[in-house]
Amino acid sequence: QVQLVESGGGLVQAGGSLRLSCAASGRTFSSCVMGWFRQAPGKEREFVAVVSGSGVSTFYTDSVKGRFTISRDNAKNTGYLQMNSLKPEDTAVYYCATSPDDWLVIGARAQAGMFPYWGQGTQVTVSS
Repeated sequence: QVQLVESGGGLVQAGGSLRLSCAASGRTFSSCVMGWFRQAPGKEREFVAVVSGSGVSTFYTDSVKGRFTISRDNAKNTGYLQMNSLKPEDTAVYYCATSPDDWLVIGARAQAGMFPYWGQGTQVTVSS
């Protein structure tokens, strides 16, 4: 089993920055692909970014490319999502998730259904 706890959400003005953290315990974190997803009110959960177990490979949804950076520190069993130039449309509950599947299986095809382990989410609100 894997336990994930997100933190770092909050209220920020448009153009501002936040860094989300995802603390993991349980299964060996470094062997897991880690992803960030978000869900806005009335919308389906959507993919944001994904990083391989080693941290070398990443993939982003088009709407956050150049603004968000996903990373991980396996020594600390923690993943991160640095969010810059935030926009009101980034407002959502953000979730981290992990999967034991290989990066070659998930990679650019990352979808919520591929990730069996999820955190409880952290709210990000961007005001205009």
